Amino acid sequence: MSAALMTLHRCLQRSALLTVARRPWSSSSVSPSPLHRRLLLLLAQRFYDVEMLLSWWSRLRRQKIQKKNFNYGYRQRLFGADIAAAHYVLSMKGGFRYVGWSEWFRADKRGKFNWDFMEHKDTPLEEVNMSYTLINYTGLDNFEKQRSLRTLSLRGCPEVDDWFLARLHVLQDSLEELDISHCPHITTGGLAALRNLKGLRRLDISSLPGISSPGLVIILLEEMLPQCQITATGYDLSLKEGEWESEAHV
Repeated sequence: MSAALMTLHRCLQRSALLTVARRPWSSSSVSPSPLHRRLLLLLAQRFYDVEMLLSWWSRLRRQKIQKKNFNYGYRQRLFGADIAAAHYVLSMKGGFRYVGWSEWFRADKRGKFNWDFMEHKDTPLEEVNMSYTLINYTGLDNFEKQRSLRTLSLRGCPEVDDWFLARLHVLQDSLEELDISHCPHITTGGLAALRNLKGLRRLDISSLPGISSPGLVIILLEEMLPQCQITATGYDLSLKEGEWESEAHV
């Protein structure tokens, strides 16, 4: 049980007990409890039911996300890896551009998209924008055979985490531009996995709330990826005294 739920439970129990203790008694009858007192008692009694419901809802949400990110293997067998990857992107409400084409294929806010992308069989993807989608590390399997994928935007993706960054090695031979800004679950440790992306030329790590000592992190990234232009806004980039000492020992 989480600390927040435990605190809520104790508050409800305390409120319910105080309500009962203050209830006016008489020798002949008991005054009826006001509505809000009965509600507090009901909440205290039903607390574990609410917790179970929240837990069930969380598991259901995780299963739904995993289902969305399953490998499109059967589409690969039917239409090839390129069409399968394109369909995955659109089904996640993302967008992409084929190699040699200026046109972008995108899904709208309701997830609807044009099926004309099916006409480009055996044409690999060059740019993919999955910003603000629910892509996770499982979904990367759908890009494993995309040897021409140069640009990947993951801005604001809530499921992109350190595990995801560790699996980006499947794109290490082609990826040149990567945007992982505003991803809430990326930490300093996860960024170390980017050392595998030797061909990276542009990297955006702006506004990552899980990053501690951003000034030091940027310096270390510049050392790991000397050919890469790093964008990092939304931070206080001044190094504190302790951080300079840490850098000196690296």
